[in-house]
Amino acid sequence: MSEDDIQIREVQFANETLLPEIVKIMDEGHTVTLRLRGFSMRPFLEDNRDKALLVKAKDVHKGDAVLAEISPKHFVLHRIIKIEGDNITLRGDGNLGVEHCKLNDVKGFVLGFYRKGREKIDKTNGAKWRIYSFVWMHLYPIRRYLLGVYRHIWLKFFKPI
Repeated sequence: MSEDDIQIREVQFANETLLPEIVKIMDEGHTVTLRLRGFSMRPFLEDNRDKALLVKAKDVHKGDAVLAEISPKHFVLHRIIKIEGDNITLRGDGNLGVEHCKLNDVKGFVLGFYRKGREKIDKTNGAKWRIYSFVWMHLYPIRRYLLGVYRHIWLKFFKPI
């Protein structure tokens, strides 16, 4: 079979079925590209449009985007907003509330994102992501209003790709 004959097929599974398998693959030392589902990382990342490149989490810090298991088979891809000993507090960029987990519940670290159908990755250690992260994290006091404008005005005129 030549490379021209290869067909790529995308299959969707429920998170509680797929994500434990993704964690096993990362535990074996592999990286995984995962299409994102949900709206919790808006406005930077969109449901079913963007992808995350994940690796097994090792040394995580405040501000890192991670895949964490916040309850059995319930995973979120959110940003770490606080680390106190073994306790981790997470918040999605599009969320106002927080989730909590233990350090050993952080399963994956995001190396970067493929956004808007692009083949070039936006690395989480790159200037673009770091500036965005710094600004967005510090806008938390007015995030509710910014997200409201984004959802009710911006998306009406500029639908995600």
